[in-house]
Amino acid sequence: MIDEIQVRNVALIKEAEIEPSPKLTVLTGETGTGKSALLSSLKLLVGDRADASSVREGTDGLEVVGRFFTDDGDEEGHIVRRRVSADGRGRVDIDGHMASVKELARTYGATVDLCGQHEHQKLLDVTTHVGLVDAFAGEAAAEALGAYRAALKEARAAASELARVQEAGRASQEKLDEATFVLDRINEVNPSEEDYAQLEELLPKAEHAEALVQAAGAAHEAVAGDNGVSDVLSSAIQGLRDAAAYDAKLGKLADALESALIEAEDAAGELRDYRDSVDLDPEELERLQEREASYQHLLRSYGPDLAHVLRRRDEAREVVDAARDGGKRERAAKKALEAAEARLADAAKALEERRRAAAPELARAVTAEMAELEMGTAQLEISIETLPRSQWGPDGPDHIELMYRPGSGLSLRPLRKIASGGEVSRVMLAVKVVLGDADATDSLVFDEVDAGVGGATARALAEVLKKLSHTHQVIVVTHLAQVAVVADTHYVVTKTASEVPETTLRRVSGEERVHEIARMLSGDQSAASLEHARALLGEDVPS
Repeated sequence: MIDEIQVRNVALIKEAEIEPSPKLTVLTGETGTGKSALLSSLKLLVGDRADASSVREGTDGLEVVGRFFTDDGDEEGHIVRRRVSADGRGRVDIDGHMASVKELARTYGATVDLCGQHEHQKLLDVTTHVGLVDAFAGEAAAEALGAYRAALKEARAAASELARVQEAGRASQEKLDEATFVLDRINEVNPSEEDYAQLEELLPKAEHAEALVQAAGAAHEAVAGDNGVSDVLSSAIQGLRDAAAYDAKLGKLADALESALIEAEDAAGELRDYRDSVDLDPEELERLQEREASYQHLLRSYGPDLAHVLRRRDEAREVVDAARDGGKRERAAKKALEAAEARLADAAKALEERRRAAAPELARAVTAEMAELEMGTAQLEISIETLPRSQWGPDGPDHIELMYRPGSGLSLRPLRKIASGGEVSRVMLAVKVVLGDADATDSLVFDEVDAGVGGATARALAEVLKKLSHTHQVIVVTHLAQVAVVADTHYVVTKTASEVPETTLRRVSGEERVHEIARMLSGDQSAASLEHARALLGEDVPS
């Protein structure tokens, strides 16, 4: 939900602020006052493209700041800031951290649906129609779609495995000879990660065994030999013990040296054991060096590291095994693919059954709402066509499209091809009302939804928008008084007649709102118009 929007230097707007109602908010004003600039600002907040043409003339750049509340439990909301400089460079910040326009569109932009006649018309995008049916079908369709996608993934993996096995089986004699040669060479060494790690540890010790023995022996002699550290410390300790009779502090120091002596003697013992354990074995050294040379040869030939060598061995074994098993592996891969395809077919059937059950109900419900919008005998139907297996994708095994009949007796054709802008807007309203909370969109922004509407249709449109605000935050730019009077929050957009025009925005209530409704009704604020406006507000605005 959009909690607040602050706009600076967008088109004719110098500064403006709007706090939409969680329910229904209307923006009204004379044509040309700058309502489109407010919509442009909102588009920037949801990830629309930006360019320097939107920057107010004579300024360094524009800035739009919005606060969004989502269902993540954050009581302070999330702050989105969009800046565009006069030279066209832009910046996006989300909660104080730099972000990309794509990230903005994917996150908070996805919670807002801009429903203008000529843009952001998701209803005309056939790829979104399957989502409408699934949303209406609810959890049953969601579970079926999840099972279908898992089965599709499994089938694709099985097909990939079969292709790999078949490719290995089609190896020419030349490839087979090469694979056999590679496999034999690597198997001669029989490399492994564990063996190589052990070799890397043992070889340096074997190559420098004499130096290690000498170092350990010299250290042992320095500690445990005649006049070594042990003898010196023992003599010092005894002297301190004798002197401690006159100063107890020297006794504590003697204790400390005695601990050092114990550690030195322990270390001397370990040095002796280490010296005696080092094996000065020329034959073992030669064996380790030969093994290291074998590894290095493999690394030069099939490296650069051991992981590549082991992978090359597996690939070569694959080719050799495929040539020798008489098609056994291919038959097993085909069998696995057939089983995966059977499971996919079952999952596709279950998903399609749920969609075919939900689609007519959704169409009937939307058609009923269309009638409420004074669309006469116009009907919505939903076409579901099962696609060939080769065309199945992550959204399902079928093509789903909204079909529109302008009136009884008229032809049924795709909505995207025959409906006018006003009709599409009202069909969208009907769909949104029917889907209710199932729609993942939090906020709906309508521009020109009332184009060409008047009389009873205007009243019906207002009632549907009010109904829609029970499940969504709704923001409407409107010229209809019938819509304006049912709003929870009402903003008026005006433009100053100064040398440098400026669009301003103010929230109206009370008598100010009465005067605006009167202007919308008759273009003036006569006594009759004001009386009519008060009647409408008193009748339709909740106290």
